[in-house]
Amino acid sequence: MKWQHALKDYQLYLKIERGLSQNSIDSYSLDIQKLILFLEENNINSSPISITSEITQQFIYEVAKHVNARSQSRLISGLRSFFNYLVFEDYRKTNPLELIESPKIGRKLPDTLTEDEIDTLITSIDLSKPQGERNRAILETLYGCGLRVSELVNLKLSDLFFDEGFIKVTGKGDKQRFVPIVPITQKYINIYRKEVRNHINIQAGFEDTLFLNRRGKQLTRAMIFTIIKQLAEKIGLKKNISPHTFRHSFATHLLQNDADLRSIQLMLGHESITTTEIYVHLDKSHLTKVVEKYHPRK
Repeated sequence: MKWQHALKDYQLYLKIERGLSQNSIDSYSLDIQKLILFLEENNINSSPISITSEITQQFIYEVAKHVNARSQSRLISGLRSFFNYLVFEDYRKTNPLELIESPKIGRKLPDTLTEDEIDTLITSIDLSKPQGERNRAILETLYGCGLRVSELVNLKLSDLFFDEGFIKVTGKGDKQRFVPIVPITQKYINIYRKEVRNHINIQAGFEDTLFLNRRGKQLTRAMIFTIIKQLAEKIGLKKNISPHTFRHSFATHLLQNDADLRSIQLMLGHESITTTEIYVHLDKSHLTKVVEKYHPRK
């Protein structure tokens, strides 16, 4: 079995059987491509079936010289998943990464924004330009609904159920969920739709896409990152923020205001409550409030 053949089969497995998004598939594929490049550069003639634990360990050792522990751990996890697939399909008897330990890494708590920082970012948007109304609606939606950036750029007009107070969100693996949308977020989306979007020459195929660029096409993920980075620089914000920061902040602020984890989990679209616990990084102040409110010895 050749590497490219094995990689193609694995990509189909990730897409069809595991239902992963294209972004996740690309990430897994990149891990394998790094290993293939290492073999080529070092003239190592090993196939996916014959590669040994010694060779994979040598590869990990070389990678470790150039990346941090978190990146190294993620690479090992990605390769382990690939070889587990080959074992599952009976191409191999064992996983060559079975005995390779991932480096110990601490839990990386996500950056969050305060309510004042979010307000400052949004009020710094230049509303004299057409894209200003769009950008305000984008930030209000990211924060008001806790969306991933991929969910935001793929949001459709037909996904908006404002009368019912919900939007339909297509998340990882094309799994759909309904997320509440508050009146203030609805207001800014409607302003954008009526005052800006209605005047854009929309390109074929994007008639139902909510947020558009000036050429009438869907915004890219990179463009959302750029918008947020520029606003952060404009107000002199020292935090390293991204679209995901608004999702973190959405979850954290709900938790701090006594929302239950199960509800937050459903709104974020997490399969496991454990993911939600990490995501909203249960802080000491919240735990103290829980004890004070519910413990009989309070």
